[in-house]
Amino acid sequence: MSTHVSHAHKKKNILWDYLTTVDHKKIAILYLFAGTLFLLIGGIEAILMRLQLMVPENDLFVGTTFNQLLTMHGTTMIFFAAMPLVFALMNAAIPLQIGARDVAFPFLNSLGFWLFFFGATLTNISWFTSGGAPEIGWTAYAPLALPEYTGTGSDYYVLGLQLSGAGTLIGGINFLVTIINMRAPGMTFMRMPLFTWTSFVISALILFAFPPLTVGLFLMMFDRLFGANFFDVTMGGNVIIWEHLFWIFGHPEVYILILPAFGVFSEVIPTFSKKRLFGYHSMVFATTLIAFLSFMVWVHHMFTVGLGPVANSIFAVATTAIAVPTGIKVFNWLFTMWGGRIQFTTANMWALGFIPSFVMGGVTGVMLALPPADFQFHDSYFVVAHFHYVILGGVVFGLFAGLYYWWPKMFGTLLNEKLGKLHFWLMFIGFHMAFLPQHWLGLMGMPRRVYTYLEGQQLDTWNYVSTIGALIMGVATIVFAINIVMTFVKGEKAPADPWDGRTLEWSIPSPPPEYNFKQTPLVKGIDAFWIEKMQGNKEMTPAEPLGDIHMPSPSILPFIMSLGFFIASFGFIYHVLPVIIIGMGIGLGSMLARSLKDDLGYHIHTDELQEKGV
Repeated sequence: MSTHVSHAHKKKNILWDYLTTVDHKKIAILYLFAGTLFLLIGGIEAILMRLQLMVPENDLFVGTTFNQLLTMHGTTMIFFAAMPLVFALMNAAIPLQIGARDVAFPFLNSLGFWLFFFGATLTNISWFTSGGAPEIGWTAYAPLALPEYTGTGSDYYVLGLQLSGAGTLIGGINFLVTIINMRAPGMTFMRMPLFTWTSFVISALILFAFPPLTVGLFLMMFDRLFGANFFDVTMGGNVIIWEHLFWIFGHPEVYILILPAFGVFSEVIPTFSKKRLFGYHSMVFATTLIAFLSFMVWVHHMFTVGLGPVANSIFAVATTAIAVPTGIKVFNWLFTMWGGRIQFTTANMWALGFIPSFVMGGVTGVMLALPPADFQFHDSYFVVAHFHYVILGGVVFGLFAGLYYWWPKMFGTLLNEKLGKLHFWLMFIGFHMAFLPQHWLGLMGMPRRVYTYLEGQQLDTWNYVSTIGALIMGVATIVFAINIVMTFVKGEKAPADPWDGRTLEWSIPSPPPEYNFKQTPLVKGIDAFWIEKMQGNKEMTPAEPLGDIHMPSPSILPFIMSLGFFIASFGFIYHVLPVIIIGMGIGLGSMLARSLKDDLGYHIHTDELQEKGV
């Protein structure tokens, strides 16, 4: 059924609008605020752990409580904070960068968000249950995660990650199809912006990396809920299989998180250097090579398992090799800035602060890639320092760079630059204060995942300094929150192109209209909008005449479908058959309703576009 741009759309209240939206721009905002919420929760969990470790023999959070904080911090930050914030930037920027009016499957885009959100909520609800939160580490190693060792918190972990992982997998497939099929005329693959390229590559990584995690969680679910014995060695199971399945997913996951951050820096640095990105083709090649190699390195997490020198040597070589394309990227960013007119905006400061931080994390990664050294570093605070330098110094810095860069495009306002720079410096100083000493703690023999240590072991000073650094990062986060609130209250209105940008998203108003582009743009080369500006054009050359625009209809079904599976999860956890039937009935009934739905969207007609002055 095809209708006018119904006024019913304009009368919806904001809550209903966001519950039913299939607009990629609004879904980006949903991902942004959900991811930020879980980022705050994960940050609080980290600060509580650091307060426990601030002084020796502390008893603030001990035993089970500390193990729950440890598990939920890692799980929340990786799955429920970093991933949704990556998807927030992808939803906000990619359709605009490729000249599309939406993603390929708007309904699935909404379903992906709600599955993630209910999965993350389910896992965090475990804090308020009698069994408590999971206490199995974010890696959930068997046999610790089996029912004879841990309570219902682990069930919340397994089912929560199944739900949110399904949402992520749907999102990855959606963006893969969108980028392949919906690019504007003239935008060949080798003309795509680097953020689109990195997002394209990580969408392919999601397609191949998440199924092993899904299989592992499926087997763990059967062990925990139905009495199977996949990981019970007393019944012929094998605990090493879990490690393999988890890390076959887990190491590509690192690149699923970091590659979009690389894409952000590849947009931010050229924009604020007033130069084209140096070595565009080599950057594309390096991105695809990293993706390929990321599936060949997972055993470096398992060097101490006992797989033997041949296996360890092969994976050591592959792990060392992956540093090469990463190094190519770093040098290309530096060469982009060389001779440029660098502007020290907040977004660019995050990019500049990332380079030394990430290089330090990369160097310790090469150290850990050597099996003899890894035998000493393994399960020490040296490893904790390494992956925080990579994830926080890489991914989180990239996310903040992207937020400050695309915020005006998402919301039509500019974040306060002074507060933004204060946020950056507090975070940068606190980050290095928190995690640089952890290298030395690890080298002095402090194991990871411990909740206390004795006096007189030379661990006191650096643990104290590390906790002070974590508290400074907490203050930085408060500054960011104040900046957001101030911007919403009295933010400076943003023009269409506040940064003198180079790519297509800056050619349309801020925030964009619901249809993004009134006419599909014609792309003439890399940095398509920059080319038009150099030719004296203020707008993109259209590739089509002005005509009717077809838009997808909003739908409540993704929310209801996800809610149904969320309800069913409680039935599985507590073995209550009626709850399982009700939840699965709601979820599967929503699927059936979607398959029978014949509403194919609505049209915005040419005369309405002209009435709006476009």
